[in-house]
Amino acid sequence: MDNTNNVQAETQEKTKFCKHCGAKIAESAVICVHCGCQVEETKKAEQPSIVINNTNTNANTNVNAAMLGIKEKNKWVALILCFFIGFLGAHKFYEGKIGMGVLYLFTAGLFGFGVLIDFIVLLFKPVTYYVR
Repeated sequence: MDNTNNVQAETQEKTKFCKHCGAKIAESAVICVHCGCQVEETKKAEQPSIVINNTNTNANTNVNAAMLGIKEKNKWVALILCFFIGFLGAHKFYEGKIGMGVLYLFTAGLFGFGVLIDFIVLLFKPVTYYVR
């Protein structure tokens, strides 16, 4: 009889009751075999802790432009200079193109044609443009 008691004790230790229907089910069961309801949470894989730190303070300054001699110019300043004193090459001097400025100075803006072409070109440039 000792054997029978041990078997019953082991069976009782390894069973539990369903939370929904009250039937006896195995202790390791996740789903009740009688009612089909889930009685335990499934073991989830441990998620790694991820820290996202989005503090982007990048100013995106173009350091290489200074090394290449590229200068930022304003369209409206160049356009006004071209309109009023373009025949003296003022807009070319503003852009840093000294040779073209001297040529415009001695030829009255390439006889007016150069000033007209430059004025039209400047109209279609972005507000901030870059000159070498």
